[in-house]
Amino acid sequence: MKATILVGICALFISLTFCHKEHYTDYMSSGIITGPDIRMCACCGGWFIQIDSTTYEFDTLPDSSDINLEKETFPVYVKLDWQLAGTGACPANKIIIQRIKKEQPAK
Repeated sequence: MKATILVGICALFISLTFCHKEHYTDYMSSGIITGPDIRMCACCGGWFIQIDSTTYEFDTLPDSSDINLEKETFPVYVKLDWQLAGTGACPANKIIIQRIKKEQPAK
């Protein structure tokens, strides 16, 4: 009887642990990297990404990313965690990508 209760408690603990790890893999947003910013201006350069209905710019991807923007065919569909670069960023819609993962486009 005690062994059955112990096994039940262990199973519950393991299932709660896996649920927590699964939640961690959720990303903040989905986006589409549309291509490089080839404009010739003081605040230009980097890459364009559309998140919801807004187009942002970013300079680099995290080191842990397996996306090589120099070799990709655009558009690139992604899931990502990000934040605005902050006040004084040039341009104002510049973001910092914290975590990113390539995904298949919706059909």
